[in-house]
Amino acid sequence: MRRRDVLISGGAALVGLSAFPLGLGRAADAPRQKVLYFTRSAGYEHSVVARKGGELSFSEVEFTKMCARHNIEVVCTKDGGVFDGDLEQFAAFAFYTSGVLTNPVQGRDEPPMTPNGKKRFFAAVAAGKGFVGFHAATDSFHSEGDRVSDFVAMIGGEFVVHGRPQEATMRVASPKFPGVERLGESFKMFDEWYAQKNFAKDLHVVLVQETAGMVDDCYQRPPFPATWARRHGQGRVFYTSMGHFEQVWTSDIFQQIVLGGLAWALRRVDADVSPNIDRVTPKANVLKA
Repeated sequence: MRRRDVLISGGAALVGLSAFPLGLGRAADAPRQKVLYFTRSAGYEHSVVARKGGELSFSEVEFTKMCARHNIEVVCTKDGGVFDGDLEQFAAFAFYTSGVLTNPVQGRDEPPMTPNGKKRFFAAVAAGKGFVGFHAATDSFHSEGDRVSDFVAMIGGEFVVHGRPQEATMRVASPKFPGVERLGESFKMFDEWYAQKNFAKDLHVVLVQETAGMVDDCYQRPPFPATWARRHGQGRVFYTSMGHFEQVWTSDIFQQIVLGGLAWALRRVDADVSPNIDRVTPKANVLKA
């Protein structure tokens, strides 16, 4: 298997995972909902969100396809001005972003979020909209000093650094959460893994980043959350650190996890998201072993 191929092993057999996670429904019987997929990069732009020749990026195409199978319309944009418009049309927001999204970026025709648009976004989530964050989303609106930013507080964690791409173990901490029911106790994947901090105290950890055996200094620390859910006001927030490589986006396991988290964020299915971070990752915020 090539170095960048997605590696999946351990737990239950994953070939042939159901394309219809609990509660998401088939296209014919699912309620019609609309999701805004925001991929503006005010920092590093990942290849999976980079557009070429005006065409949608790789992840925009894949996310649109996986959602279309369940009667979910995806609106893809890098225009931060969208948050000054009609947000009521969206049942949820999905972010694969980086940097300070209210800042302009030289050389990119991507209008930033306005300060008012940012406030409207936070208010919409707190009022009940869903939110799904992919990979670099925790690299957005960083905290300053000891003050955790509003965005980090909402999403539930903050990117610190990453090491070299490698195979790593994901431990399933919430086996009944939608999308992970068939993954067994753990599985392995090849991706670029984020070391994170400032985890919210009320996180419901779905997948744990097992650090034993990982190379590079940033991973020489106790296990920490990698995929999680939490409630933000009346809204439902779901995040996964996976999704750096194109091969991850097309993998059965990643799509199952994403669709399960999306089903929960869209209120198509309920799940117990009681805080479990202190139990399953008691040293989550310890950055050194």
